[in-house]
Amino acid sequence: MQRQLLEAQAGRIEEVLDGYRLPTRVHGGMVTPRFVRFHLSPQIGVRVSRIKALSEELALALGARSCRVVRQGSTLNVEIPREDPATVALLGLCRKIVPVPPLCAVLGVDERGVPTLLRLPSPDVAHVLVCGTTGSGKTALARTMISSLAMHNHVGRLQMVLVDPKGRGFTPLEGLPHLLCPVLREPEEVRCRLGWLVQEMERRDREAIGAPHIVLFIDELADLMLASDRQVERDLIRLSQRGRQAGIHLVACTQKPMAAVIGSLIRSNFPVRVVGSVTSPEDAKVASGVAGTGAESLRGRGDFLLISKGEVTRFQGAHVSEEEMVDMVSRLRSQLLGGGSRKAHEAVGAPVTPGGWLRRRLAEMGR
Repeated sequence: MQRQLLEAQAGRIEEVLDGYRLPTRVHGGMVTPRFVRFHLSPQIGVRVSRIKALSEELALALGARSCRVVRQGSTLNVEIPREDPATVALLGLCRKIVPVPPLCAVLGVDERGVPTLLRLPSPDVAHVLVCGTTGSGKTALARTMISSLAMHNHVGRLQMVLVDPKGRGFTPLEGLPHLLCPVLREPEEVRCRLGWLVQEMERRDREAIGAPHIVLFIDELADLMLASDRQVERDLIRLSQRGRQAGIHLVACTQKPMAAVIGSLIRSNFPVRVVGSVTSPEDAKVASGVAGTGAESLRGRGDFLLISKGEVTRFQGAHVSEEEMVDMVSRLRSQLLGGGSRKAHEAVGAPVTPGGWLRRRLAEMGR
């Protein structure tokens, strides 16, 4: 039944384009968790821009809410959203990846259902900027990355600092053993901790070390910049420019990565962009750093583009519920207190504990 529907839709696409004197053939496609993609082969002389301009006409003919026309390499694709989108569960996805490589954040699955991961220490990654409007799934993706990193890396290998200006995004992760300090919400707390991170980076540079890795997650970068002083911006610039070799990485979420809001130097030091739904082609270009990605037609709710070195990969972000995060935090705390990960922790070396907060936290957890 589904095959017949797809064949009928492919024929309808050809009819619409033929009607506008744009002879094109559909030569294949794929069904993903969130959308159906058709591969097009326009005849020689047909301008791709004219086909892109007919996205609304194609959506109307196919009975779809929207239609996205985008070129990837030598292939032109037409994408329509599924009426029954599937959810990608993080825990189920992680069970299929055996083992999850060290220091890799699980993002979700691409169009073919292949798991999408980011290895933070890679020279092509280092820092990640997550962009998209409200409802695109930025905070949910950050939670997924934090959870996957915590589940598959012991505290002697990886530690984290979470900045949550809105006070809601990272609350379920409070108490995670990998945290170097409580979740930061107030601008003064953030300024002090960023200053410490810069000092730690400089110490590591002098001693030529880069472990354990530290990942700084910021839930809303623009809010932080607007509520903070210039020192916060200067510290973020230094961390984004020199942090990778010292084992310090930034993952920041923002609605609009405008230079006027977050600063041109900060924006230019994020080699990897993850872009969710945006409102216009202009916003898509600013968010992704390249033109023609079609991010303005993404469906939101975890529908993302991964842009690295000019290559664009569409993926569906994995989801982890608040209940699952709370349970994960509880289990990791129990394992650490019970010594389940202590040997692995000691094998890498004692983690940096600014102000001894982690030692005090573990003592409180053991009461």
